[in-house]
Amino acid sequence: MSLFKARDWWSTILGEKEEFDQGCMCVADVDNSGSGQDKIIVGSYMGYLRIFNPHPVKPGDGVQPQDLLLEVQLREPILQVEVGKFVSGTEGLHLAVLHCRKLCVYAVSGTLGNVEHGNQYQIKLMYEHNLQRMACNMTYGPFGGVKGRDLICIQSMDGMLMLFEQESYAFGRFLPGFLLPGPLTYSSRTDSFITVSSCRQVESYKYQVLAFATDADERQETEQQKLSSGKRLAVDWVLNIGEQALDICVVSFNQAVSSVFVLGERNFFCLKDNGQIRFMKKLDYSPSCFIPYCSVKEGTINTLIGNHSKMLNVYQDVTLKWATQLPHIPVSVKVANLQDLKGVIVTLSDNGHLQCSYLGTDPSLFQAPRVDSREINYEEFDAEMKELQKIIKEATKTQDILPKSDKHRDLIVTAEVSPDLDAESQAIDSEVKAETVPSVTVKITIQSRVTAQKPNLAVCVQAPLAVTCDQFVFDDLEPDSSETVVLSVFLKGNCSPSELEGNCVFSYNTPTGIPKVAQCNFRLPLQLICFPAQPSKAANHKLTIDTNKPPISFLTIFPDFVDPCEDGQANVLGFQFLTGSKTTVLASKTSQRYRIQSDQLEDLWLITKELTLRLEEHFKKQNCKDFACTFSGSIPLQEYFELIDQHFELRLNAEKFQELLSERAVQFRAIERRLLTRFKDKTPAPLQHLDTLLEGTFREVIALADAAEENQANMFQAFTKLKSATHLVIMLISLWQKLSTDQVAILEATFLPLAEDTQELGWEETVDAAISYLLRTCLSKSSKEQALTLSSQLCMPKDTSRLKKNITLFCDRLAKGGRLSLSTDSATQAAAVMPGGCTTIPESDLEERTVIPGSTAMFPNHGQTAKQKSKTGLSEDAAEEEEKP
Repeated sequence: MSLFKARDWWSTILGEKEEFDQGCMCVADVDNSGSGQDKIIVGSYMGYLRIFNPHPVKPGDGVQPQDLLLEVQLREPILQVEVGKFVSGTEGLHLAVLHCRKLCVYAVSGTLGNVEHGNQYQIKLMYEHNLQRMACNMTYGPFGGVKGRDLICIQSMDGMLMLFEQESYAFGRFLPGFLLPGPLTYSSRTDSFITVSSCRQVESYKYQVLAFATDADERQETEQQKLSSGKRLAVDWVLNIGEQALDICVVSFNQAVSSVFVLGERNFFCLKDNGQIRFMKKLDYSPSCFIPYCSVKEGTINTLIGNHSKMLNVYQDVTLKWATQLPHIPVSVKVANLQDLKGVIVTLSDNGHLQCSYLGTDPSLFQAPRVDSREINYEEFDAEMKELQKIIKEATKTQDILPKSDKHRDLIVTAEVSPDLDAESQAIDSEVKAETVPSVTVKITIQSRVTAQKPNLAVCVQAPLAVTCDQFVFDDLEPDSSETVVLSVFLKGNCSPSELEGNCVFSYNTPTGIPKVAQCNFRLPLQLICFPAQPSKAANHKLTIDTNKPPISFLTIFPDFVDPCEDGQANVLGFQFLTGSKTTVLASKTSQRYRIQSDQLEDLWLITKELTLRLEEHFKKQNCKDFACTFSGSIPLQEYFELIDQHFELRLNAEKFQELLSERAVQFRAIERRLLTRFKDKTPAPLQHLDTLLEGTFREVIALADAAEENQANMFQAFTKLKSATHLVIMLISLWQKLSTDQVAILEATFLPLAEDTQELGWEETVDAAISYLLRTCLSKSSKEQALTLSSQLCMPKDTSRLKKNITLFCDRLAKGGRLSLSTDSATQAAAVMPGGCTTIPESDLEERTVIPGSTAMFPNHGQTAKQKSKTGLSEDAAEEEEKP
């Protein structure tokens, strides 16, 4: 914030809800009074034209009725106003008003009033030009070196420069390579037009080149006629500034050379007449407008630059001389001579705040009172200092920006999932091939204790799950009010999801404009994706979860899947997913074990997670705090690697389809060009089967696009299965090594870094980089491994052998007692024993292996520990035989 504020000399608010922009204001002696006093001319997008002559009684006064000389409403929006010698036969100043489709030139005159109401002013239309193209901006000047009159050049939205010699239209020229219009100005010294193109480069065009170039109205002629009618429009000089320009101004003062000033989005440039840079200034703010206004020192130029922080900075070349605070964001700034006061700064905001101000400060008349001398009590100061230090220490303990007491006070979002499925399914466009696709209702309640502006609610669930409506927009919430929305969640894609969780994000703005966010999570029922089925005896994939409590009947923990009338389901339960696969859960009768088995590895994840969650909730209700689950089997890495290979193969196929599509598209365009050349030829020539070749190439492009789309759908399903299997591996590793919550979070960040998988950044290279980092830091064996440098670029690998080797090595390091940690001194703790009690084992040749023999292979020492634990119970094979339904 500036120490000095702009001193208000005169100000007013123009209209109500009117909009203004850069070209909507100019200052000049528009009524040709000869007094040397400027008038302020302002036009708005609502079509109002106003002319002011401020006469405040004292600085800071508001607008007086006599200050407004003229106010008239024109029929069209006013894009720009300029004052110049626009009427032939006279050198008096006239007002040019640019509309979207019209250019009007007015004469402003005043008559002396005979009563106390003052002088009367009116405008008279001298001439107008109806434009054939949509106008953007204009500039004026003595084009071609004419004396005593100004010509007008209008730039259209499609890049045409239309030049008018006062009452008559001269010619029109199209700018080469045009895309979007930029600022436009005229340099009388070089007789050229200067603009900034969409290529972000300053371009200069000589007026003579424009005059002798091909007329824009002759574009429909043939090429020979174009060459004979005029020259091609060539640029005089070009300077690449690398950013879009906001405004251009050409100035020439007595003490300084003629210069071209360009205001960019982040830089301020001063150029010579030939396009060379005199100097440039990098701005640390976002500018909004500027004007070079004078030269107070030989060889330098002073410039005013306004920005979006309501600041007005005064520069002498590149040196900041003054900074002042404005009450608004200026979109236009001028320097005028008003009421014998030279150098008044006139600023206009986009909402119509017009202010005349000057720079300076008011002297401070405050005098500090004398301080009575007294003795200092150092003991009291010391006690006060200790108390303040204690308060500061307590305040800095919390990591939150807001105090905990105020953190959730303003707005609360809650989500309530219905315990039962919808009686009538709300599933829409589901790809699942089941007879009925169930849905469940989620009720979201927003309770606001403050005013919430622009509230917006977004509900997110992971595909292939979907919601009936995921975006809600509300009216502004009043204090102590609430809103409730109801939606349904269902399975849309033909594969099982990797998570049964959703998220609600509620965003809003406070009355002061501060954006805030409140969110909550909700858990979806297992019934949404599967239903009870007959248990299967055989399965390809099996895993056993050990607990420290006796097995619980499935009638207790799965009441929504077990029929109370059937006693046979007390220790065995079958689940069938909507996609068709089955999963079976068995509870041991003699040991504290649960077995989950299925034909697909990824289907084990959701059932295993649901089982552990329900067991924890069951024992939590019984106030049992020492319940724990463990895993003593082998990590199914071989099956996990098969899913990785399937996903990676589909990514390779996607690259091949992309290359083939690119080749066929190039071929298709080449054939099209040949055909167009044949069709345009005046003497018809045989097509030589080009039409047949075009049709065949088109069919190949369509077939390749369909195949690429099908491969994309298969890759999404493969990635969903891979995420499910990854969740399962993370859970098994955490149960095996008894990892803490922070260590499980590191595992999830390592193996699940991406919410979506793309060709540019895929799962394989991201996970490989994360695991390599852990192996090099907290899981490293020696300082040599820590000194290895990893590649800074992530690119798609040629195969998955390195990734599979790193995953195997990662598990082996954990089995040897490696500890997951992101702290800097974690490398020295690599040989520490895990909390689970895994003992450190000697180095083996496992780290040199690149392929795991099979899913039944167990890590050294870990298998011995598992055997010691299972002596009192049944072996896995014996338990399986006994627990078969």
